[in-house]
Amino acid sequence: MERAYNYNLPEDSVWDIIVIGGGATGLGTALDATTRGLKTLLVEQSDFAKGTSSRSTKLVHGGVRYLAQGDISLVKHALKERGLLQKNANHLVNKEQFIIPCYDWFSILKYLTGLTLYDWLAGKFSFGKSRYFSKKETIQMMPGIKSKGLKGSISYYDGKFDDARLAINIAQTAVEHGAQLCNYTKVISLLKNSKDEVTGVEVLNTISGVKAKAYAKVVINATGVFVDDILQMNNPQSRKLVRPSQGVHIVLKHQFLNSNAALMIPKTSDGRVLFAVPWHQHLLVGTTDTPLDEHSVEPRALKEEVDFILATASAYFVSKPEKKDILSVFSGLRPLAAPTHAGGNSTKEISRDHKLMVSAKGLITITGGKWTTYRRMAEETVDLAVKHAHLSAGACTTMNLSIHGCSNVGGNHPLDSYGTDRQKIEELTIKEPSLSEKLHPDFEYTAAQVIWAARFEMAKTVEDVLSRRLRILFIDATAAKAMAPRVAALLAKEFNLDHQWEDNQINIFNTLADGYTYNKEINTPEPALVK
Repeated sequence: MERAYNYNLPEDSVWDIIVIGGGATGLGTALDATTRGLKTLLVEQSDFAKGTSSRSTKLVHGGVRYLAQGDISLVKHALKERGLLQKNANHLVNKEQFIIPCYDWFSILKYLTGLTLYDWLAGKFSFGKSRYFSKKETIQMMPGIKSKGLKGSISYYDGKFDDARLAINIAQTAVEHGAQLCNYTKVISLLKNSKDEVTGVEVLNTISGVKAKAYAKVVINATGVFVDDILQMNNPQSRKLVRPSQGVHIVLKHQFLNSNAALMIPKTSDGRVLFAVPWHQHLLVGTTDTPLDEHSVEPRALKEEVDFILATASAYFVSKPEKKDILSVFSGLRPLAAPTHAGGNSTKEISRDHKLMVSAKGLITITGGKWTTYRRMAEETVDLAVKHAHLSAGACTTMNLSIHGCSNVGGNHPLDSYGTDRQKIEELTIKEPSLSEKLHPDFEYTAAQVIWAARFEMAKTVEDVLSRRLRILFIDATAAKAMAPRVAALLAKEFNLDHQWEDNQINIFNTLADGYTYNKEINTPEPALVK
């Protein structure tokens, strides 16, 4: 099989569209643009989905909370996109049953009524009907739930997915349709003409240190919480568009709920919704909602956020999780559209919908939104780019476009999340039997998956593999550290690099992984950038 993604950005290249940002929105925009026949380049300063797009609650959903807030339009659009995602990436997006435990009869009536409306809004994209379950039935479905005072539960259906894996598959799809994607390629300045119009970008390859310039008819700023950094390159006095909100998740052993269904806690002490979702044979619990004034590539959980999740879970779990039970803790920053008025510190006041604007002649900015609606956001962004730059482009086709790996074959095999690529990975182990060895005795990940990530998924570092291709850092940080030396050795051999590179990669990854392990000093400094 021919190696994919061996890209070096040439000097003074010319494009129809340059997309800055390799998260869900940027990748979706690149895919939409290239499938319309536009010459498309995407650059990402680190790895694809390094930021918010790998740190979600793993839900493909309409947003039950937004329904309660009366945002019917947002929910209806998201439910449609949920259905399209399940159709177009069915190897990664699955239907999931959610259980809302109810400890009073009014809650049963309230949630059943609201979720019936939720089902109705989904229309033909419905994942299943909501219904009431008795106390006995609820405990049978979710043995780990607190039974004292339980009146019953309301069950509804939504979607669950692997966010970073989907991002990588979207990237692969974009490349297959002609786009050029470059990770570890940081924009260091915007290029302008004599009329102060944006005409391109100057970039730095953060691994090789090589700079290059690329020109385009329109540049798309899709950098999530970093949109203001790009806008200030254009105008240092520009008003901030984004107010980051930090969401923290912890990962526990699956036995804490011992259920195939997910738990939804509809109202916590801070007014948020909290989920406990079965994910990769573990239990993911979150998220928090903490307003921040600053952003970073590698945000760290605050002690009070982790304590809040533990306390909330303990109020609903029979077996109360403690700090020692946390296998991994990770943080993500939501790029919420900032309020225009002064004051107000709660992110509940900030729009969850996306914002699209022409920031300058030749520069379009897209921010806000959510993973579920990435495709629709991308469509609207490219529509505006085509109109703004007078581009010759076809109609949007992504509504019915299969994402790389999409397969009708389902199951519980460790490689099923690769979809149609599963067979090709298995072929690697036939050609080279040593690649079938497991990276860790407690997990099914193999050496073949590391080689596949390096050759065909644009992984360049140990972190790329263990964080976003295999997800183990987000599942069990200690196990991830144990895998790092073997992964580093495999990558060094594949890339023809020396032992010094291996040692450096292991040290960088261990420093990173320490930030995913809960301890008293949870706010550790950010690790150095990969070199």
